[in-house]
Amino acid sequence: MKVNVEYIGHVRTLIKSGREEELELAEGASIADLLLMLSGKYGEPFKKAVYEPGSADVKPGFIITVNGYLLNQLNGVETKLRHGDHVVLMSVVSGG
Repeated sequence: MKVNVEYIGHVRTLIKSGREEELELAEGASIADLLLMLSGKYGEPFKKAVYEPGSADVKPGFIITVNGYLLNQLNGVETKLRHGDHVVLMSVVSGG
């Protein structure tokens, strides 16, 4: 199955990639599977800043949505993906 992954904010700087890419995953893959794939693809900078494989969530400062829903509104990193899903990985911006 194919999913679209969009990168917003600091994530794009970390991975040195475009704003969006289409990735192929096995049927029944979860967000954790996607993050594991991204960890392998983008290496140590991604692992240190965004997601350490085997973790129960992304690191503080990052948010993931699937089709507009936050992971905490779904089943966390165990959320199952479907063909055509739109996943957004973004950094949280704070300040004031």
